[in-house]
Amino acid sequence: MQRPRRLVTVSHSYVVTLNRRLANEMARVGGGAWDVTAVAPRFFHGDLRPIHLQPDSDEPAKVEGVRAFLSRSPHAFVYGPELREHLRRGVDLVHAWEEPFVLAGLEVALLTPRRVPLVFSTFQNLSKRYPPPFAQTERFVVGRSTGWVAGGQTVKDNLLGRLGYAARRSCIIPMGVDTELFRPDRASGEAVRRELGWSADGPPVVGYLGRFVPEKGVSLLMRVLEQLRTPWRALFAGGGPMEAELRAWAARHEDRVRVLTGVPHEGVPRVLNAMDVLCGPSQTMPRWKEQFGRMLAEAFACGVPVLASTSGEIPHTVGDAGRLLPEADDSAWARALSDVLESPELRRELSSRGREWAVRRFSWPVVARAHLDFFEALLERR
Repeated sequence: MQRPRRLVTVSHSYVVTLNRRLANEMARVGGGAWDVTAVAPRFFHGDLRPIHLQPDSDEPAKVEGVRAFLSRSPHAFVYGPELREHLRRGVDLVHAWEEPFVLAGLEVALLTPRRVPLVFSTFQNLSKRYPPPFAQTERFVVGRSTGWVAGGQTVKDNLLGRLGYAARRSCIIPMGVDTELFRPDRASGEAVRRELGWSADGPPVVGYLGRFVPEKGVSLLMRVLEQLRTPWRALFAGGGPMEAELRAWAARHEDRVRVLTGVPHEGVPRVLNAMDVLCGPSQTMPRWKEQFGRMLAEAFACGVPVLASTSGEIPHTVGDAGRLLPEADDSAWARALSDVLESPELRRELSSRGREWAVRRFSWPVVARAHLDFFEALLERR
C-alpha cells in the first residue's frame, strides 16, 4: 500500500485558528492520500493585537509551532531555525502561503530541500517595483519554485509579465468560504434587525460590510443612498478611520441608518442575513485595487443579493451571480439599487444564484481539492 504523500504548508496567518481552514480542509479532503502539517508561528504581532498559537485537538491537520522574529513587519519577519526540520522529514511537497518577495518566503525557499517541490501562493494584483532585498528575494523564490497559486485572475494576469513566473506552472484558486457557517438564515437576520431597533415590516435593508475607508467606496454609497426615492434602510458593519464621518452622516438620517462596529467573525453571518442587498462599491486607487472581495463571497453564501464595482478582482469574484457596476458612476449605482429594492422577485433570483455560485466556487472542500489536484499534477509531472 502506498504511503500518504506528506504536505507541509507554512504561513504566518496559521497562527489564527480560522486561517488554518485551508490546511485542515486539505487534510480532510485528502483522506488517506495526503498527510498535512501546518507550520505556524507560536506568537505573532497581528494587525490588531498580539496572537498566540492555540491548536485545536480536533484539527485534521497536524499543527507545528515555531518561533517568529521581527513579526511586527510582514515583509521582514522570519521563522526560527526549527523550521528547517519540519521541511526535511520525508516531505513530498512544501506549500508556502507567503508572498515570494517577503523574507519569510525566501527562508522557506532556502530551507526546502532541492529534491522537494515548492509551491507558493500569492495575491499580488498590482505591478510593483520592489527595492533591495525584496526584488532579489522575489526572483530567487520564483526561480526555486515548482509552481505557484494565484489568488485570482487579476493576480495571474499581473504576475505572468514578471520575470520567471511564466516559466513555472500556475493555477488560479480563490479564497474559501465556510458555506455551512455562511448560509441563508432568515430568523437570525430578523433577530439582528430587532436588536438594532428596526421593525420587521420596514423598507429593505441596504448593507455594507468591511473597512470604513475611502478605497472601499463608503462615500459613494452614502451619496447614492441620498439620491434614492425608493424607501430604504442602511446597515454599515465594520470599522475604520471613516467611522466618525459615517456616524455623523447616519445621525442626519435618524432611524434609517445603523452603524455596527466590533462584529466578530462568527457574528458576520447574522449581520449579513439582516441585509436585503450587499453593496461592494470598491474604488481602484493608485496603490490599491480589490484583491478578492471576501464580503461578496460571504454574502453570496448567505443568499444575499450583491451589487459590486468593477475594481480589481471583483468581476471574477462576482461572475454572473450578482450585478457589476462602474466604480464611480453614482447614477448607475442609484438605478441598480432602486431596481433591487423595488423588486422582491429580483432579490429572490439573485439570492438563489449567489448561493449556488458560492457553494460551487468558494466552499472550502472545493478550494482544498483544487489545491491538492494542482499539487498532484506537479508531483506526477516530476
